[in-house]
Amino acid sequence: MSSKVEINIVAGAMKECGVAPALMRQVIEALNAEVQASEETKGPPAPKKQFVILVSDHVGYLAGKDLAGWVFQIEESEHPQTLVDRIERTAHDYNATKKGRMMPVQTVGETCENVKATQFKENGVWVKTKTPVLVVTTKN
Repeated sequence: MSSKVEINIVAGAMKECGVAPALMRQVIEALNAEVQASEETKGPPAPKKQFVILVSDHVGYLAGKDLAGWVFQIEESEHPQTLVDRIERTAHDYNATKKGRMMPVQTVGETCENVKATQFKENGVWVKTKTPVLVVTTKN
C-alpha cells in the first residue's frame, strides 16, 4: 500500500526533527526526481475502441438506411449548428498552407483524415474519430 505525501509536508517534518539543511535539500531533490520519474512512466496503452453514434429515430425516418458519421467535440457554450462552419473554416485554413496547396482537402472526410488536430483546435473543434463510424438508430 502506498500513500502520497506532499513534499512540503516532508520538508516540514524534517525541519522539526532537526535535519541539517544540506541533507534536507538532498532528500527533497531526490523526492522531486522520484515524483517526476513516476509521472513520466505510464502503463500499457489503452485498447482501441470503436465509436458509434446512436441516433434517436422514434418515427422511423432512418430505418434500414446505412449511415456513417464522425465524432467531434466543441465547447459547451457553442451551438452545435456551428460545427459545419468550423470544419469548413479549418479546411480553408489548411488549404491556405503550403501542404494544403499541394494536396487540398475538399470534403469533411478528407479534412478529418488529413488536417492536424492543432488546426482544428484553433477553430474550437476536437476530432474524436478521423475515419467515419457507423450510425445506429433506435426507437428510443
